[in-house]
Amino acid sequence: MARDFIVTPWEVKGEVDYDKLVKQFGTSIISDSLFNKIKKHTGKLHYMLRRKIFFSHRDLDILLNEYEQGKKFALYTGRGPSGHTHMGHIIPWIFTKWLQDAFDAPLYFQITDDEKFLCKPKLTKEETKKFSYENALDLIALGFNPKKTFIIIDTEYSKTLYNIAIQVAKKVTASNAKSVFGFTNETNIGMYFWPAMQAAPCFLPSILSGEKIRTLIPAAIDQDPYWRIARDVAPKLGYLKTAAIHCTFLPALTGPKGKMSTSEGMQSTIFTTDDEKTVKNKIMKYAFSGGKDTLEEHRKHGGNPDIDISYQWLRFLEENDKKLKNIYNDYSSGKLLSGELKQILVNKLNNFLKKHREKKQKAKKQLDKFILKD
Repeated sequence: MARDFIVTPWEVKGEVDYDKLVKQFGTSIISDSLFNKIKKHTGKLHYMLRRKIFFSHRDLDILLNEYEQGKKFALYTGRGPSGHTHMGHIIPWIFTKWLQDAFDAPLYFQITDDEKFLCKPKLTKEETKKFSYENALDLIALGFNPKKTFIIIDTEYSKTLYNIAIQVAKKVTASNAKSVFGFTNETNIGMYFWPAMQAAPCFLPSILSGEKIRTLIPAAIDQDPYWRIARDVAPKLGYLKTAAIHCTFLPALTGPKGKMSTSEGMQSTIFTTDDEKTVKNKIMKYAFSGGKDTLEEHRKHGGNPDIDISYQWLRFLEENDKKLKNIYNDYSSGKLLSGELKQILVNKLNNFLKKHREKKQKAKKQLDKFILKD
């Protein structure tokens, strides 16, 4: 029997039963036929689809049917700028970049500096603005198309967003907001209005183009509640319901439960700002091991990659299926030791982050090409 777990947009705790979560949220598992339909248009499934890291959806089938009829769609995702970008944020963005390339789709990327100012008591407006631009550079560094990628910093695009948000807000009651988001009488009134701002980019491509365009949101499944209000309101305002494709959580370094988050402690999180030494120290010291207690026992019986965090992270980061399978088999047989497996992850992360930091520096010169302003 699965242990109790909690999944909300703000908190993930316990050992998540994804089948149970799909039923709770009312989403759908991506079927083999839907995977095949994606493959028909892209030629090859992204490794995160092959491994079912992206596993759940809302109306992805409808969106693909429309695409086959020649109808365009837009991508929409975002980031709450409460700190430095970490690898848990990067994973869905890597997949979003593939979607943009594979379907030649524009991306609207919302950076919610207003929401983080409202919901984080210790964060100032200046801090959220600073993190907004730093997080934007992390996105640009992944190679998104500047002609098709539009970064929205809420407080800098508020004139446009607000005019959409008030239309949404008029259709949503406080009771709706309480039931979906868990707001209470102690929640500040800014947070009661803010979901309307979050919904606005769902409809922005339609408004800017003058034609009905469905949006597709790639994100971790804990963010799904945010879009329920947008989907409920869409037909009332004459828009198409936004579709979504959900991924599982990149686990915390310290254990196989929950997800990686700064709320679980800095030691369980790898940031894009971490240098090579910091990355190695965190992995070697904190990454939960599926290995045996002694070298002799490990060589004889092998380790358990299904609970080993270094292997689990490689599922999210290593594109080569054959290489990943060899690591799984070698670790299971005892040929590969826990320390050696951790070193493979260290090398993978540091190679990625070294290149990422170089691209992030170059991205500073491109920033203005991406930012949408009123």
